Amino acid sequence: MHRPHPAEAEVADELAEVRPDLLSRYATELPGARAAVLTRLWRALAHEPLPWITGRERGREELTLRLADGRRLHGPPADPYATAAYVTAVCVDGLEYDHPARLVTDLAVPHGDGFAAELGHSVASLALSRAGQPVPSDAWPVTDWEWEQRVVDGHPYHPNCRSRPGFSVAEQLAYGPEHRPVVELGTVPVRAGECLVTGAWPDSMRDGGRLLLPVHPWQAAHVLKRHGGGGAARDVVFAAHPLMSLRTLALADGSHVKTALSARLTSSVRDISVYSVGLSATVSSFAEAVAARTDGLLHVTRTLGAATAGSPDLAAVVRESPQTYAATDRGERVVPVAALPATGLPESPSWLADFTRLALTVGLCLLELGVALEAHGQNLLVVLSGTGAPLRLVYRDLADIRVGPARLARHGVPLPELTGRIVTDDEQTLRRKLFGSLVAGSLAATAGSAAALRSALETAVRDLPRTPDLAALLGRPLPTKALTLMRMSPGTPGDQWTELPNPLLDQGW
Repeated sequence: MHRPHPAEAEVADELAEVRPDLLSRYATELPGARAAVLTRLWRALAHEPLPWITGRERGREELTLRLADGRRLHGPPADPYATAAYVTAVCVDGLEYDHPARLVTDLAVPHGDGFAAELGHSVASLALSRAGQPVPSDAWPVTDWEWEQRVVDGHPYHPNCRSRPGFSVAEQLAYGPEHRPVVELGTVPVRAGECLVTGAWPDSMRDGGRLLLPVHPWQAAHVLKRHGGGGAARDVVFAAHPLMSLRTLALADGSHVKTALSARLTSSVRDISVYSVGLSATVSSFAEAVAARTDGLLHVTRTLGAATAGSPDLAAVVRESPQTYAATDRGERVVPVAALPATGLPESPSWLADFTRLALTVGLCLLELGVALEAHGQNLLVVLSGTGAPLRLVYRDLADIRVGPARLARHGVPLPELTGRIVTDDEQTLRRKLFGSLVAGSLAATAGSAAALRSALETAVRDLPRTPDLAALLGRPLPTKALTLMRMSPGTPGDQWTELPNPLLDQGW
């Protein structure tokens, strides 16, 4: 019998207290969860510039990594775009490892202990997420939040795909979208004069001269009370369904609210900066105007209102639902790209090529104009016809886009009053933002393998205008965030990058 990792045993002990009916299923799901996280980790070891890996020997049947201390790490060839869990074990000088946390612990590399702990939690939480799933149904969801609940495994390529440090088992069950809860958002009343507000703050979240800031219950229990914020009031409560980002929830009136959640989920601490609140209305109006130049192929969900009480720990953003842009009377649905594999549609090469063409057409059009979208599978959604054909795209959450003033000027697009990290004319930064999130992210994960991605791209790019951005996409390795390197470089702020083999680089494009 496999010796359970401490994080796995901890979850089992808590399950025995709060949901003993899930214990057997949880144990059954653990081997698959270990393989899923180990596969993501192996991708990182194979392709990221980790300083303690000094060489890679790629063979047809095996990949060998040379470590700085002289050891050798052996495993299968690494498909950087695979989403199936195909790595069940790797070997270090003949010693086999089937658990990613134990592998990183025994590698004894700088900052490895903390990362190993996160990997252990990722495995245990992933098994918990899978254990709580109902019997699969072929029926498509009706509401937008039901689509979000179908994304069970989290980030398709991050080893910390389900790492939720600071969340107990009871809290994961109560707040994780894959567990399908209804979450009661409390509110903190703050005098309007003490808040920074942009847009039109909803009347339903006002009480006379006070704003009622929605607060996630985890934030209320673990952050606001600890910092003397008083926690969340119980007199005004909004029932909501969590979306795949966990901190963003769908309200009964159809709007979506992004709450501050000062916990490290996957990679980042999920608060809401005063900077992003201050720019939210301007960025929303600007993005809406730019999207109008795509001939109806892209809609951007409008930010209705944003507010902060001067702290990233107490803030909220209210947006319209992406479902706004579906003609439901014609049977249209809006589906997050991350949920597309659950539809079965990507299994059709022709459908995948059509979707890839649509996504690249929109993404490259906006990039040419001067706007680089962070178009990963959570932010990007597709409007499907009643028969499942990809019709249009919807984009949400503008906090991490990049805007290039020089490109905007070339196309006569007025530059709004934007400052800070969102503004850059650096070509590499703009292209990395789009190509890393859309091609190496959304399209790759939807395709599920290098072969499927290559086939879809080959078909799609034939119809695209030959622009400098397309030439850069076709003629160079694909950029992607070095997610593991970032987690193991605590002293280096911001994004770090690596390059993946471009499926079209040797195809003569």
